[in-house]
This record gives sequence, structure tokens and C-alpha cells, in this order.
Amino acid sequence: MQQRTIAQELNRLYQLRLHERQVYRLKARAADFYEDRRRKILAEMLKGAVIHADETRIALHSKSAYVWVFATSREVAYFYAESREGDLPLKLLEGFKGVLVSDFYAAYDSLPCPQQKCLLHLMRDLNDAVLNHPYDEEIKEIVISFATLLKGIVETTDRRGLKRHFLRKHLLDVDRFYRQLSRASYHSEAALKCKERFEKNRGKLFTFLNHSGVPWNNNNAEHAIKAFARLRRAIDGLSTAEGIDDYLILLSVCQTCKYRGVDFLDFLRSGENDIHAFAASRRGRRRRSPRSEPKASPAEREESAGLR
Repeated sequence: MQQRTIAQELNRLYQLRLHERQVYRLKARAADFYEDRRRKILAEMLKGAVIHADETRIALHSKSAYVWVFATSREVAYFYAESREGDLPLKLLEGFKGVLVSDFYAAYDSLPCPQQKCLLHLMRDLNDAVLNHPYDEEIKEIVISFATLLKGIVETTDRRGLKRHFLRKHLLDVDRFYRQLSRASYHSEAALKCKERFEKNRGKLFTFLNHSGVPWNNNNAEHAIKAFARLRRAIDGLSTAEGIDDYLILLSVCQTCKYRGVDFLDFLRSGENDIHAFAASRRGRRRRSPRSEPKASPAEREESAGLR
């Protein structure tokens, strides 16, 4: 919701006299309180085995900027940047030794860690190539061969999960695919570009086969981007760089709460700053809660109330 709308609704419901500027100050104070928590959320990610990354555009009053998202299955952190250059992810992910899952944007290639490119993105691009060149049998041949390879891998993940022990067998299938690709003589421009893309990214397409728990898609980051997109619909073109960053701090906390099964409003009202500790304390209280007592009969209730 826009800040003006928030002020209007609070005033209507509770007979207050809030100005939208007061709502802005409340948001800024909350963002200041949780700014350190966002840094700690990212720090937790850097200790893990996999991080998903994505970026998207945001419109400000007078210019465009970008929002970068870094996510795992347990945390999300959003950051504002003036440009789409790779300086921000290079700085924020410094020291990360796990696998980075991303799309094919070249800015990620400069990060010195193992990388897994999103194969869903690749399949979409290949499908588009087939649609754009419906009579090109060479591009169809490449796409069908890759789809067959990926289908076998996905069937293994469906049965066995993302476990290196079971996935490594498909490395032979990958080698077979690339041998066929190298031996083939293509003449169409679309097929040659497709072949070049596979060869260029060979070291980043099947990284997940050598690791446990690394997805072959970037769904975690795309899901996090959708959460920001809902916010963007309300604030696009209406905020400043400082205001956007306040939103992103709070959205980082909100989405991390959601991923950890914590109610965002409950966390805000608690006054706590550590989401992990808050979630653990809630689980502990649930485990320690006594079993419900059997319901008393009407006669027992009357006696306890002094009516008999």
C-alpha cells in the first residue's frame, strides 16, 4: 500500500490524525532498527552451500535503478543499486565458497565461486528459438537432444532428490551430449549460436551434478523477486533511493520470517531483532505447552464457582 493510503486508512479506522509523512518516519525508524538484521541474514547465507541471485528494475522519481535479491530456502535479502553492473554482487558475496545459482546475466560470471546457471531459463530460450525458427531442423535437433538429457536428470531428482551420489551418473550423459554436439556440422545461424552457448557455459550448466542440495533452477530467487514485484506495483515511480532501501530492509525481514514459518506481525510486535532466535523460542513454547485439561462437567464448574 502507498503511504498516503496507509495514513488514510488508519485515520478512518482509528480516528487518528496521521499525516503520510509520519508513516514515512515510522517506516524509516523500523528500517533503521532492522538494518543490521539484513546484514546478518546475508552473513548466514554466505556460510551456506548455495545462494540464489536475481535482479530487477525499479523506477524512482526521476530515474531507474535496480534491486538485487539473494535467497536460500531459509533467508532472503534485498539490496538497492544504482546500476545493473556486477560490483554489488561481487562486494556482497565476497568470501562465498558455495554454489551460486543465477540466470545467464554476465555480471555473475565475475564471482570466484562455483556457479549453476538456471536450466529453466535455458529451456525457455531454446523453446523460443524453435518457435522463431520453425523450419530449422538443426536447432530442433539440439533442443530435442538437450531436453532428453534434462528429462533423465529431472526424473532422478524426483525419485532421489538433489543428492550427488545419485546425480553423478548423469555426467556420462552430459559428456555424450557434448560429444554429439561437437561432431555435428551446423549451418544455420540459430543452431551455431545455440552450439556456441552450450560450449561457452559447459562448466556452469551441470555443476549441480557434483553437489548435494544444489537445484538446477533459480526458483528461490524468482519467488523472492515476485514478492518485491507486489511491492513495486504500489511504489513504482513514487519513492526515492533512500525510501526504496527502507522498503528492502523490511521486505528482507518479512520474507525471511515467511521462509522460517514466523508470522511477520508477531515478530514486529515482539520487539526482537533475531528471527532465528524468535522462531526457536516459539517452537520451544509450543513443545513445553501443557496438555489441555479435560473439560469440567457443569456440576464441577458450579462447585468451583461457589454456587453449590
